[in-house]
Amino acid sequence: MPNLRKKLPSANALFVFEAAARCGNFTRAAQELYVSQPAVSRMLARMEDHIGVRLFERVRGGIELTENGRILYRKISEGFNGIESAIREIEARATGVESVTLSVSTGFTTHWLMPRMSRLNQAFPSIDLRFQLISGRIGGPLVDVDLGMRFLHADEIDENSVLVMPETLMPVCNPRYQETAQTEAGREHGDTVIVMDDEERGWHHRFGAFEQHGRRVAGMLSFNDYAIVVQAALLGQGIALGWLNVVSHWLSQRALVPAEEQIIVTSRRCCLVSPANRPLRPIVADVRDWIVEEMRADLRTLESAYPQLGLRGALKECGVTIG
Repeated sequence: MPNLRKKLPSANALFVFEAAARCGNFTRAAQELYVSQPAVSRMLARMEDHIGVRLFERVRGGIELTENGRILYRKISEGFNGIESAIREIEARATGVESVTLSVSTGFTTHWLMPRMSRLNQAFPSIDLRFQLISGRIGGPLVDVDLGMRFLHADEIDENSVLVMPETLMPVCNPRYQETAQTEAGREHGDTVIVMDDEERGWHHRFGAFEQHGRRVAGMLSFNDYAIVVQAALLGQGIALGWLNVVSHWLSQRALVPAEEQIIVTSRRCCLVSPANRPLRPIVADVRDWIVEEMRADLRTLESAYPQLGLRGALKECGVTIG
């Protein structure tokens, strides 16, 4: 430690460097640290002079780490994460409460997790559950969280990822809407399709059952938050594209039903991922396993209620057994 102090202009330089490297921008790092941008720039210049190497390259729109900078950032991140983990353990020992932060979509949180929060609280009475919510498509790096739900391709799944299910899509609506749509007047009127963004416009064309049954689109509702898309379907406003990892609860409760008896399984996998640079605490692994088992219970209910969907076989082909 005495040697380390000599190698740095100040201990604060570590925090400034870590924030700048993580944010990729001096201004954002300054905002996070509640200092001015010039103060961040001066500190990092002093640090580079002190060490004798360049740590950053200034590029259009921000900064990039040099090779030396990446080496230093990797080790500082490991050290900070270890310190944070130790502090969390100390706090948990003192209070009996452990915090777990999830990076998940608003749709998953609203429509899958919230309806079963009482069961989660019973299973983990001493947990402080926190959320990093994503309103649109889930993705991006896991920063300052313990666990995230992400869709991964097969070559992206590693020892930090646990498979929940393959990405499984199906058209869903509420029972009242389905009954009306199947009447002569309903077929003549046509369907209202609910979409999340421009990428999903026309999603109904992916399901051959729509055309086979003579259904046509008469109108469209568009929202930029998938939680609202599902809510609109629950309220009978139309047919939505259902991601099974979000809508499985409402399907198992019959609050939503398949608008057509067809599912699409993509090449992506819905996984619960823990950050590689953060130790996996036992409580985080327990929460992860609880979510997986709760999801599998939903899938078993759906297989029993809608065997014609062929859900069991589709899941088994992707390595998921639901019993």
